[in-house]
This record gives sequence, C-alpha cells and structure tokens, in this order.
Amino acid sequence: QVQLVESGGGLVQAGGSLRLSCAASGRTFSSYAMGWFRQAPGKEREFVAAITWSTSSTFYATSVKGRFTISRDNAKNTMYLQMNSLKPEDTAVYYCAARDGVAISLATRYNYWGQGTQVTVSS
Repeated sequence: QVQLVESGGGLVQAGGSLRLSCAASGRTFSSYAMGWFRQAPGKEREFVAAITWSTSSTFYATSVKGRFTISRDNAKNTMYLQMNSLKPEDTAVYYCAARDGVAISLATRYNYWGQGTQVTVSS
C-alpha cells in the first residue's frame, strides 16, 4: 500500500510562487512514476506534470510548461511542484498520484492518490 500526503498549498497573488510537496510512504519508489493533477470547481481533473522516478524524466501540460517545475528527492521519497508566475486560472485543488511504470498524463492509470491541497491565486 502507498500513502501520499500533499502540503504547501495556500493563497497567493497572481505572479507569485508556491511549492507543493508530496511525501510518499509504504513502499520503495524506484519503479514508480508520480504526477500532479488539479481540479477546479465544476471542472474535470486535469494533468499538470509527471516524473518517472528512476530516470527523473519529466513532462508537463502545455498550460504550465515554463512556469512549473516537477522534481523529486529520492532520500526523502518526496516529490515537489515549484509553481512560479501563478495565474488565477491555476486555482484548484492539487493532487499527487503514483503508479507503477513510466510517467503518463492519464489520471485513470494512477493507482494511488493523495487527499489534495488547495491552491488559490487571487487577481
């Protein structure tokens, strides 16, 4: 079993920055991929970024590319999402997720999910 716990959300003004963390426990993660997804009110959950744990290969949604950076710390079993130049449209609940295999953007292919952390960007 895998447990994921997000932290770091909050309220920030447009143009500001936040760093989200996702602490993972329950098994080793050398063969895992992890990702960030978000869900705004009234909208479907959407892919933000993902990383393949063993290779650090990353990819991003077009809407966040160049502003967000996903990374991981093997020693801490923790994934991060550095979010810069935040916009009001980035407001959502952000979820981290994990799956066996490589990083992909399909939420339905992730087996484990955190509880989510709220990010609110004011204009």
